[in-house]
Amino acid sequence: QVQLVESGGRLVQAGGSLRLSCSASGRTGSIYAMGWFRQAPGKVREFVAASSWNGDTIYYADSVKGRFTISRDIYENTVYLQMNTLKPEDTAVYYCAATPRYGAYVTAREYNYWGQGTQVTVSS
Repeated sequence: QVQLVESGGRLVQAGGSLRLSCSASGRTGSIYAMGWFRQAPGKVREFVAASSWNGDTIYYADSVKGRFTISRDIYENTVYLQMNTLKPEDTAVYYCAATPRYGAYVTAREYNYWGQGTQVTVSS
């Protein structure tokens, strides 16, 4: 099994920045693709960013492109989400996800493992 633990979420003002971290433990040798999703109150979970194992394939949702950056430290089994120029509409619980599949994936059903989430609140 793989355990994912997110951290870094907090209240921030619009225009500010945050960096989320997701640390993996357990059978981390089975992890290849990792991604970030988010879920706002009353809305469905949506894709944010995804990275292949070595970072050669990366995808972003249109809503965060140019503002968010996903990166990975494969030796520390950690994935990061740097979020800049935050907007109130970025307010959500952010989830880290992982899968033993190669490549990078934008749909939640491709991921086998999920963290518990970290709350990001952007005030206007």
